[in-house]
Amino acid sequence: MGQMVVITGLADGMGRHVAKMLAKAGHSVAGFDMDAKGIASLAAELKGIGGDHLLETIDITDRPAILKFRDQVLARYGRVDTVLSNVGIGFFSPFEEANLEKALKCLEINVIGAAAIFQAFLPSMRERKSGKFIAMSSLVGRIPFPFESIYSASKFAVTGMMLSLKYEVEPFGIRVALIEPAQVSTSFAAKIHVLPPENSPYRDRARRFIERDNELIKTAPTPPAAAENIMKVIEAEKPALFNQVDFMSSFFLWLNQFLPRSLRDAILVNHMNIKV
Repeated sequence: MGQMVVITGLADGMGRHVAKMLAKAGHSVAGFDMDAKGIASLAAELKGIGGDHLLETIDITDRPAILKFRDQVLARYGRVDTVLSNVGIGFFSPFEEANLEKALKCLEINVIGAAAIFQAFLPSMRERKSGKFIAMSSLVGRIPFPFESIYSASKFAVTGMMLSLKYEVEPFGIRVALIEPAQVSTSFAAKIHVLPPENSPYRDRARRFIERDNELIKTAPTPPAAAENIMKVIEAEKPALFNQVDFMSSFFLWLNQFLPRSLRDAILVNHMNIKV
């Protein structure tokens, strides 16, 4: 029997490709996104594939709507096997110049958004003593990158939340897993890469960082390739806690285990072309 999988942030990118792959594999998909057009077009694609699905247009910050969605899903399917928290936004800025109101929005969406969807479905999974919670974190959730202090903070928080949650829910048969991409060939980075103003002391290094990041994205895994790796985590009976979808993440995390901090820092600074 196929799984019943809930996905947030599935109107575009990796989430959309995962949803289609799930449908093709015979799993049922329920999810939401605030992109109404993206949800409508995905619903049409899933209908063409023939997969059972329930899609809604919901803002991840709308907690009552999330609970209503949960009730719809449980009423229709009777259970949920896997919840994938895929919703998130980026944040790029020198810390000194960061707009803290926008930073708060990033933390609200990336951290509390993940918490909200997991908390909503936890009681039913606990009662069934079965299920998986999978959170989309990032390489920067364990290795912070410059000019991404707020985004790194949000992903460190997601990683910490999931590591803590693991101890609480494993006795009830619920598995916890993290996905940690470095880069995927999407428009995600382009949406947040804004140069600091002309008079900013960070402008030159930020410009070099953006240029280097844009180069790396050209050879990064495509959303379908990343989605295939995410599918393996969803379909695994006992998924690993930490899961990468690209070589760069695996490489940097491997280095992080063995090299002294000074050498790790030097490699990162040179890799992103921001040496002073």
